[in-house]
Amino acid sequence: MALYWSFGTVLLLLAITAPTALAFGFGGAAAARSRFLPLRWFGQAYIALVRGVPDIAFFLFFVIALDQAFEYLRHKIKCPDWDQPIRQGNDFVVCQAAKLPLGNAAQWVHETYGFFLAVLTFSIVFGAFAANVLYGAMRAVPHTQLETAEAYGMTPRQTFRRILVPQMWVYALPGLSNLWMVLIKATPLLFLLGVEDIVYWARELGGSKTPRFTDYPHGDWRMWYFFALLVFYLCFTRVSEIVLERLMIRLTHGQATMGGEAQRKANA
Repeated sequence: MALYWSFGTVLLLLAITAPTALAFGFGGAAAARSRFLPLRWFGQAYIALVRGVPDIAFFLFFVIALDQAFEYLRHKIKCPDWDQPIRQGNDFVVCQAAKLPLGNAAQWVHETYGFFLAVLTFSIVFGAFAANVLYGAMRAVPHTQLETAEAYGMTPRQTFRRILVPQMWVYALPGLSNLWMVLIKATPLLFLLGVEDIVYWARELGGSKTPRFTDYPHGDWRMWYFFALLVFYLCFTRVSEIVLERLMIRLTHGQATMGGEAQRKANA
């Protein structure tokens, strides 16, 4: 049952991470286009730094740093009288009240907290890639349309909201589609973050020298378990391709783009 539930864990991660990463990406792209120089620098730095670090290195480092940052803030609030150094060699020591989660918390609290850190890490990483895609899509919208909106008396904010954002999606969708596929293939990294996902259970239940072997003795079945994961990911990506293709057709309907021109010729 834990193996079956782990498929739900992966799907839940994708369902939460995709819109969250898109929100991070939209914010990063909007910041990178900002006329306010410090905000523009922040957006460009976020895109460049996160995209420039290998995913595995970022996942292994950032989760620990994020967890310690949360505990450090709680430590400063809940234990202001603490007189010992927080950094003690390689150890990070905070008071018991600042621990996340608390030592006496239920197991599901620990698992939920670990899942939350995984979602936040995935969202920040893929949000940077989404920001780069959306930034390019915003630049691809014909500038004459923005100038026309300004000529009609629209403010920069109205032009951004009513003209730029609705039209950029048709340019952004191909890049976002590729990013969605990469996100699907990156879900096995949950195993590195301590989340018991489908890769973890495939290894535990398929191996013959794991703690689970004593409960379910068998030979080395890992090949069959990982083959099932292969089929799952192939089917999932194929369904995603069909949905994204239909969404692309809907977005390009009536648009002066290559996709819209192909539809016009097909209907002629």
